[in-house]
Amino acid sequence: MTENTAIIKIIDEITACRNITLEQLHMLLETDDMQAVDYLRKRASEKAHETYGNQVFIRGLIEFTNYCKNDCLYCGIRHSNTHADRYRLSTEQIMACCESGYELGFRTFVLQGGEDPYYTDERICEIVSGIKAKYPDCAVTLSIGEKSKESYQSYFDAGADRYLLRHETADEKHYSRLHPAEMSLANRKQCLWDLKEIGYQVGCGFMVGSPFQTAATLAKDLKFIEEFSPDMCGIGPFIPQKDTPFGDLPSGVSALIHVALLRGEAGKAGISDISQKSGKLIFALRDFDMERISALYARPEYKGVLKVEAGTTPRVSLRLKSNARIVDQARKFIKDFSEAH
Repeated sequence: MTENTAIIKIIDEITACRNITLEQLHMLLETDDMQAVDYLRKRASEKAHETYGNQVFIRGLIEFTNYCKNDCLYCGIRHSNTHADRYRLSTEQIMACCESGYELGFRTFVLQGGEDPYYTDERICEIVSGIKAKYPDCAVTLSIGEKSKESYQSYFDAGADRYLLRHETADEKHYSRLHPAEMSLANRKQCLWDLKEIGYQVGCGFMVGSPFQTAATLAKDLKFIEEFSPDMCGIGPFIPQKDTPFGDLPSGVSALIHVALLRGEAGKAGISDISQKSGKLIFALRDFDMERISALYARPEYKGVLKVEAGTTPRVSLRLKSNARIVDQARKFIKDFSEAH
């Protein structure tokens, strides 16, 4: 059985039985077989359409405070960031946001902010109950971090319907490298289980491309989501903020590269897919054009960083520079490839 056949079989098995193992997840996350990746995307799209059709669910997000007592190493509103322009919205300002949102058709309001001690349980409950009293046909979602089970219960009793708390990573060691010592993955997970037990609709999730992340840690994230079975799931790219310890690292935007570039510039240039793996951008080519590739090899900026990859699909890889945005590097290569002759 070839690797391609084995991966296709795993994808079909997942779709039918939803019984993927950690090892199989790891294999899927590591594969560079673009035919298998395309097949996985196709099956995922079918499943999404089967579940949601063409519906789009819109939420009114109210970022009501960017003060936070925590010092997460990746976060721009971390406590020790003295360059952040801090603010807090008053209850009146929050209600004004809800009024505008309701007029626009929003029926879910998400109150999101840092873990700000100013907003005591009493204040949060007053805000939640005020929104529910004025807009009884609307759902209220909270995303305000780790609290005690008693606090979560008080918000729920005040009328909160949903709670978002991304676990960020399900790997203990990885979590410790992204957060200060006083925070723990065990407590993060306990908060999620507490929320579910109380009766909230609960959302968890993680970053893609965060520092020290590997295929193995991503596989653990996906297995935790399977175990927890959240009502909502938030997955987004790591984007470095300049005033944090990770400010100089490259962003984890391989998914954004695919969306932003593949449909436009890349397709016109004869590039059928773009992926990111192990510090490289990998470009799948519609045709193997040795004349173009040789022209790029001859240019000083591509010497030692551009490589033809083995496989059934013609591909070249570009080693990423750590001091430049990934999207910019991808866009430059696409432009140079399209003009090479």
